[in-house]
Amino acid sequence: MKPPLIGLTTYPAGQGYGYHTPVDYVHAVLRAGGAPVLLPPVGDAAIDSWLDALDGVVLIGGGDIDPELFDGGAHPTIYNLSPERDHTETALARSLLQRKLPTLAICRGLQILNTVLGGTLHLHLPDVVGEAVEHRVAPRDPTLHRVRVAADSCLASLLGSTEVATKSWHHQAIDQPGQGVHAVAWAADGVIEAIEVEGFPQLIAVQWHPELSAREDSSQQGLFDELVRMSSKRSN
Repeated sequence: MKPPLIGLTTYPAGQGYGYHTPVDYVHAVLRAGGAPVLLPPVGDAAIDSWLDALDGVVLIGGGDIDPELFDGGAHPTIYNLSPERDHTETALARSLLQRKLPTLAICRGLQILNTVLGGTLHLHLPDVVGEAVEHRVAPRDPTLHRVRVAADSCLASLLGSTEVATKSWHHQAIDQPGQGVHAVAWAADGVIEAIEVEGFPQLIAVQWHPELSAREDSSQQGLFDELVRMSSKRSN
């Protein structure tokens, strides 16, 4: 049985290096039995051919989303904007929603889906919830915090619990959910930590970063395992 091909979106290129995906995402897909394929920002021209060849997709985190995509105005702390990445991932999200391709959306990926569906984002979480440690600690030394999961959600069934300890660091977050978007998990300060989308049961979408703790936490690795399991149905 061949491993399913799992596309992973990428960080923008920088001085001295090209498009790349942090190794934690790649390792989590490999542990789950998937074959990772990196997807650089190339605009929407290649989206259909990409998805024709892939069995599943991980929309990774990293970097803010241009507020113009959701009429969010401007904020002095918006950082690491990449119009090229925004354009590619927005087109990719639209196609994923149409095709119902198995998808794991993480942090920025969840936010991209929400904006595509007409939702809005908080531009700067500290303006909304204060300087909450659980949302502001740098990703290299993340703080575990508790997330409450709706008991009737698919996510609770997958995690086997209505509470999970997660590691996360994020700057933007969902303000108003988009059409068909249902919040199914929340941090103690009310920040939406996971969503489900009507008519898209192949979607797992979380605000936290499961790749950071997947190696030692089977419930976090389980999100990648489920993606690969769903994707395997397409590849074999």
